Amino acid sequence: MPQTSPLTGMLVSSGYNQNQNQTKEEGLYYHDNTLVSGSLEALIHHLVPSMDYYPDRTYIFTFLLSSRLFIHPYELMSKVCHLCMEQQRLSDPQADKMRIRKLAPKILQLLQEWTETFSYDFRDERMMRSLKELTQRLSSGDELYRKVVHQMIQVLIRKLTTLSQYEEALVKINATATDRLTVLKAKPQAIQRDMLSICNDPFTMAQQLTHIELERLSNIEPEEFIQAFEKKDLLDNDKSCFSDQKKASSLEAYVQWFNRLSFLVATEICMPVKKKQRARVMEFFIDVARECFNIGNFNSLMAIISGMNMSPVSRLKKTWSKVKTDKFDILEHQMDPSGNFYNYRTALRGATQRSRTANSTREKIVIPFFSLLIKDIYFLNEGCSNRMQNGHVNFEKFWEMAKRVSEFMVWKKVECPFEKDRKILQYLLTVPVFSEDTLYLASYESEGPENHMEKDRWKSLRCVYPPSPWCLYVCSLGGSYICHSCHPHSSTKRGEGGGGGGTCSSAH
Repeated sequence: MPQTSPLTGMLVSSGYNQNQNQTKEEGLYYHDNTLVSGSLEALIHHLVPSMDYYPDRTYIFTFLLSSRLFIHPYELMSKVCHLCMEQQRLSDPQADKMRIRKLAPKILQLLQEWTETFSYDFRDERMMRSLKELTQRLSSGDELYRKVVHQMIQVLIRKLTTLSQYEEALVKINATATDRLTVLKAKPQAIQRDMLSICNDPFTMAQQLTHIELERLSNIEPEEFIQAFEKKDLLDNDKSCFSDQKKASSLEAYVQWFNRLSFLVATEICMPVKKKQRARVMEFFIDVARECFNIGNFNSLMAIISGMNMSPVSRLKKTWSKVKTDKFDILEHQMDPSGNFYNYRTALRGATQRSRTANSTREKIVIPFFSLLIKDIYFLNEGCSNRMQNGHVNFEKFWEMAKRVSEFMVWKKVECPFEKDRKILQYLLTVPVFSEDTLYLASYESEGPENHMEKDRWKSLRCVYPPSPWCLYVCSLGGSYICHSCHPHSSTKRGEGGGGGGTCSSAH
């Protein structure tokens, strides 16, 4: 499980022992010395340190992760503060200084683990208020503890600031991409580049994709996996635990990146006028996908395969006939969904083992196929009840859920070892990509419809998009052809040359 470092050597020496055994409290049930269930109140009590007890760190992580399905984080913090202050008699102005000195390091350690591992909880002002009230009481009159509290608060503020800056950066990136798409629709000639003109080295492209993946992974916090369920517990309040809390959007942004990369791959393949160029783009992406696999970047790998398997791309049989597909077949086999993605899971275990024993940062990289990770956690949550028949929390379920999330927490902390290429990153994040309909139009312009279903779809799309957005784009690039969207009665097909300078002369 994720673990934070001890506060300081001085605090540990003052009586804090992080290896003390757990005590078995009333309302908690164990099997083979493993906590399997308990009432919510008993679990909260089990979280709070005492004079001779500190909770196991795996318990802290598991309970703080899962408790939000039953109680709002700020309510949990309020209860923890109350137990610390009242149960341990810290609210008494005459409290024994020696008692505070023994308890303060443990409580501060708990708060530090909470603020470092579940930082996003503290975007809630009520959380920050409770945190400051408790730490002020603990550090009152002790310079050492004041320094520790100050450092903890500063680290938390920096992390929340980084989150806000990341969210602002995402907004700017999305705005830039939207603006470029608007420009493309209005003035197609304004954008005349393709990916191979930006980068034709598969290894470099795979490295830049890994930069984006690791940056977006690093901003996903564990509580976002639970918030994604957004489902109230029927035995608790009718109000969702997240309804009045500002939610982090890092997980959602990461899923959107996968979709964008898939559509970008399909766009780059469908965009070229000539079959030879389309085949070259296909082979480039196959090489990029292979490099992603070698790096351990399974998310980009699957996004590329997904893009190449989209119908507008897969139907380009003449183009595929020009591609050496042996490497692609191997990659598809690795990511084959049969057997619940058995081949991929085997490769992931191998990458994880390599990461654990790695000497270099490059070998530590493990970027999972994220949608499958979310699916696994979702079905784990749906497959077992949160409550036992007696109303107790099913903690055995949450041990397993925490195990899955904690493994992700290790992967997301890896720093990307590759040098950034700003031009490539900017292109990947902001270049306009075709919609599904536009991809089909481009695909039909590349290789005409082969059956009645495709012909009907092509006709309907041409009615919706007169003239074809693809035609606008390619004509602006000086493509040597006459397109059927502009010249439906012309016998000259795309890629065969249209004479007269080669560009479409229709008034768009």
